[in-house]
Amino acid sequence: MMSGKYQTIDNQRLQGESVPAVSDPDPAIVTVKFADSNLQTFPPSGAQGKISGGSGPPRDADDTFSKPVSGSEEPQQSGWLRTFTVAAYKPYFDVDTSDVVERIRYSLVPFTGTFNEKTASNPDLYGPFWICTTLIFVAASIGTFVTYIAHKVKNKEWDYDINLVTWSAGLFYGYVTIVPLCLYVILKYFSAPAGLVQLFCLYGYSLFVFIPALCMSVVPLEIFRWVIAGVAGLMSATFVALNLRAHIVSAGERWFFIVAAIFLLQLALAVVLKIYLFTVSV
Repeated sequence: MMSGKYQTIDNQRLQGESVPAVSDPDPAIVTVKFADSNLQTFPPSGAQGKISGGSGPPRDADDTFSKPVSGSEEPQQSGWLRTFTVAAYKPYFDVDTSDVVERIRYSLVPFTGTFNEKTASNPDLYGPFWICTTLIFVAASIGTFVTYIAHKVKNKEWDYDINLVTWSAGLFYGYVTIVPLCLYVILKYFSAPAGLVQLFCLYGYSLFVFIPALCMSVVPLEIFRWVIAGVAGLMSATFVALNLRAHIVSAGERWFFIVAAIFLLQLALAVVLKIYLFTVSV
C-alpha cells in the first residue's frame, strides 16, 4: 500500500523475514569524501608561524638565590620573580627531626666553630623559624607566670599584658631577619664569602640557648637571673662570632672589628632580654 512517497511494511515481513536489500542509490546523490585530517595529532609536528615546535618552562636566568628543587615539575619563574614562589624555599625546609636536633646540639657547644661547615651544603630555615616561634611563646608565658607569682606574693592586683607577646614577636623575628640582612650587605661590600640563607640559619640556631635560660628565670633571685642571662648571651655571641670568623678574615684588616661588633651585638640582645623579660617589677 502506498501513501504518498512512503511504503508500509506489513506485519508478516517484520516477523522472521529478512529485510529486502537496499536498492542502488540515486545517481543524483553526490558522495562527499573528506580529506584525511591531522587533527588527531596535537600539536602538529611541523609548527608554523611564530610559535616554535619545542616548548618548555622558561629558564631561570638567575638561580643564585636558592637551590633548585630536585624532581619538581612546577613551572619555574625567571629571574628574581622566583623568590616570590613557594618552590624557591622548599629546599630550606627539607630537613628531618634528627637534622634539627643535631644542629641545636652544635649551637650549645659554641667553641667548636664548625656549624657553618656542617650546614654549608644544606642550610635550613625550618629550625630558625620554630626556634623563634618557641621563644615568643616561652617568653610570654614565663614572663606572665613570674609576674603573676610576684604580684600574688605581695598581695597586689595583677593584669595580663598582651603587649608582651607582640613585643617578643617583633624582637625575635626582627633580630633574626634584620641583623643577617645587614651583615650580608656588609660582607658583600668587603667581598667576603657569605650566603644569606646560611646567615639566617646561623642566627636562628644561635637563639636556642635563650629558651632554657628563660625557663630558668622563674627562680626569684635577681643575681641568678643576671648570671643566666650573661651565660646565655656569652654562649650565643661566641657561637656566632667563631662561626663567622673564618669567613670574615678574608675581608682584610677590618675583620677583627666586624667580628667584635657581631659579638657585642649578640651580648646586647642578652642584656635587652634580661631587662625586659628576666626582670620582674611589682
